[in-house]
Amino acid sequence: MATGRVAVFAPSPQLTVTVEVLDDKPDIHVHAGGQGVWQSRMIKSLGVDVVLCAALGGETGQVLRHLVGVDLVSREVTARNGAYVHDRRDGARDPVVAMPADALSRHELDDLYEMTLVEGLRAGVAVLSGPAADDEPVPDSVYERLTRDLRDNGCQVVVDLSGGRLAAALAGGPTVVKVSHEELVSDGLADSDALPDLARACRRMAEQGVRAVVVSRAAAETLAMYDDGFVLVEPPRMSTVDTRGGGDSMTAGLAAGLAEGLSMEDALKLGAAAGAVNVMRHGLGSGSGEVVRELAGRVKLERWEDNT
Repeated sequence: MATGRVAVFAPSPQLTVTVEVLDDKPDIHVHAGGQGVWQSRMIKSLGVDVVLCAALGGETGQVLRHLVGVDLVSREVTARNGAYVHDRRDGARDPVVAMPADALSRHELDDLYEMTLVEGLRAGVAVLSGPAADDEPVPDSVYERLTRDLRDNGCQVVVDLSGGRLAAALAGGPTVVKVSHEELVSDGLADSDALPDLARACRRMAEQGVRAVVVSRAAAETLAMYDDGFVLVEPPRMSTVDTRGGGDSMTAGLAAGLAEGLSMEDALKLGAAAGAVNVMRHGLGSGSGEVVRELAGRVKLERWEDNT
């Protein structure tokens, strides 16, 4: 069902501060960040309505409210949002300090859950994103419940998670899983990053009710499984400025394609193009929707047979 709208679950966005150099002087950039924020920005850039569902608290939360840049439905909480400061004046990203997010209280979590459920059902497509790797604002079990409740009520659920969060979401039966080959191996879902091992991991996820699995493989072609078959997805080669956020943009393109009612093949092309555009720019989740859609027509899909 084409809805033209996506709800993104981002339990605790981050406040990001990056110091760079402009005209030989320090140049400070302050942004809202985190996986869900970056995904939402790319979805909006593609011209698809998006709503970010998040908890905001503390001084960091007060600042984030003004920086998100997309439609926001939020629960005001006492738990502080996390933040980090990075120094890039020498060209490399040097972490200076990181403040983890606080855990939500039981009532804060209940309210965030209900709010996300309502927005997901209204949208028809939902993306479940994780907080920063070391942050635990919500328990992993939330992802299982939210995945199941959304999908059982007609919402297409796209998950871009790893570790315990991915395991929990898989138990809920998501529609689409986007994951990297490194995550599959580190989570013990694949024995190695060889294509046959990744394919076996995809099939095991399909047995849990997943319609499509998309495995990004850094600079190599993405492996995707849908309709009981595999394809290798190759986007146009672009000059790389920053590889961070390419996977999040791919997820955003996939979700936007589903919201527009595209076939899985065309949604894959849109996702691959969004990821390619992200790495050629400074700024995560950034990129022109016009150039993404132009490049989508140049993405190549090649059938791959698992002969093991």
